[in-house]
Amino acid sequence: MRRYLIAGRVQGVGFRFWTVGQARLLGLAGWVRNRPDGSVEVVARGQAYNLDRLAGQLWQGPAAARVDRVEATKLAEENEATLLATHSFEQVV
Repeated sequence: MRRYLIAGRVQGVGFRFWTVGQARLLGLAGWVRNRPDGSVEVVARGQAYNLDRLAGQLWQGPAAARVDRVEATKLAEENEATLLATHSFEQVV
C-alpha cells in the first residue's frame, strides 16, 4: 500500500477524475482527494508493479496538469483502515 502526494497545478484540471480512471485500469483499490495546500493525495493498494506504474502515470497527469513533484511513501499494513475498507478506487472529499 502506498501514499502519493502530488504537487504542481493539480487542482481544477481533472486530476482526481483522471487518477480514478488510471487506478481502476490498474486494478488498484483506494482513494484520491484534494488537499488544502493545493496538492492531491492518493492512497492505493494493489500489486507492487501496478503501484509503480501508477506512480509513473501520476508524474504525467491529465493534459491540463503540471506535475512538479510526486512523493511516494509505503504504508504499513496496519494502515489498511485508511482505505475505508474499499475494494475499488474512489474520489473522497
